[in-house]
Amino acid sequence: MSLEENKAIIRRLYEAYNEQNLALFDELYAPDYVNPTLQPQGLEDAKQFATVLFKGFPDWHETIEDIIAEGDKVCVRVKLTGTHRRVS
Repeated sequence: MSLEENKAIIRRLYEAYNEQNLALFDELYAPDYVNPTLQPQGLEDAKQFATVLFKGFPDWHETIEDIIAEGDKVCVRVKLTGTHRRVS
């Protein structure tokens, strides 16, 4: 894939979070997705994690401030906003 195609995929991923559209996760995450810094492992765990996140932050929004691609890697700097809501 080209650098621009890789960046477009990442932009769509942030749109999926901002729109709380878990259906897009099926297109954007590999079934065997692994996040080395968080516990969710695999597509279904990523969707479960996002569901909890959206309940706690119903107005979650990330704005991409910078996006840089080189080779098969994409780095993003975002501005995150959201209001926490206690979930019982």
